[in-house]
Amino acid sequence: MMNIMVTGSDGQLGSEFRTIAPGYPQWNFFFFNHTDLDINDEVRVDEAMRECRCDAVLNCAAFTSVDRAEADSGLSFRVNRDGAGVLARCAKERGALLVHFSTYNVFNGMSPVPYLESDVAEPHGVNAQAKLAGENMIRTAGTSYLIIRAGWLYSPFGENFVKTMLRLGRERESIDVVADRVGSPAYASDLADAVMTILAKADSRETYAATYHYANEGVCSWYDFAIAIMKLANLPCLVSPIESSSFIVAGPRAFYSVLNNNAIKRDWGIAVPYWQDSLARAVARMESLRS
Repeated sequence: MMNIMVTGSDGQLGSEFRTIAPGYPQWNFFFFNHTDLDINDEVRVDEAMRECRCDAVLNCAAFTSVDRAEADSGLSFRVNRDGAGVLARCAKERGALLVHFSTYNVFNGMSPVPYLESDVAEPHGVNAQAKLAGENMIRTAGTSYLIIRAGWLYSPFGENFVKTMLRLGRERESIDVVADRVGSPAYASDLADAVMTILAKADSRETYAATYHYANEGVCSWYDFAIAIMKLANLPCLVSPIESSSFIVAGPRAFYSVLNNNAIKRDWGIAVPYWQDSLARAVARMESLRS
């Protein structure tokens, strides 16, 4: 029997863990959203971990808005750095494994090849800097941890590119989408399944200290991604490619954000689906939720 504590349980990834939890009746799940638990409140976090008698903590709590972070750096660092540090210290006291989710944005976005876990992080922008600082807080806390950097995350929950495209595709006859920035989508449902596989194989007697990358197989631009979404949803909206210079945003975006996921496949035997196959499943699921 494993007791699993999930923070940020109302977000994209946390909601996916809620969805799949009934499929693991041998484990006890304890879900906390930001109202239930402020991850910066070290006393309360410690109490929650003790009450749950948790063996593993899945930290899905995050400040994710790249643009808002430029205007509110304090909040970004409070959640992404300081909150991660609190969870790491409390997990160490409890002897629990901390699984923390980070982002492709910790890299500078200028690589000619998919990023390895060992590549030097060079975050551009406040939110990416806060996420990397959170990673480093965990690494220096002395707890057992696995940090998983995800690609372009999406799910039926929260706000994400796929949901935005589906909405715009129903509302408009045409849209413009950036075509000169490429990466790898990451379906949150697939990532949640991968984490469950890892937890099933993890040895409670081991102390882990590793960073992994996770994204669906394959590469696409945001334009390619949008085209695929419209096609799968049978939406007649015309998608036109534009250069990123034509699309003004507050926070910096990477030109290249492809993650090499060979390590997580090798170390844990994870089978990673191709991005278009996962997108097809996700769009069908999102459309069924509308009906």
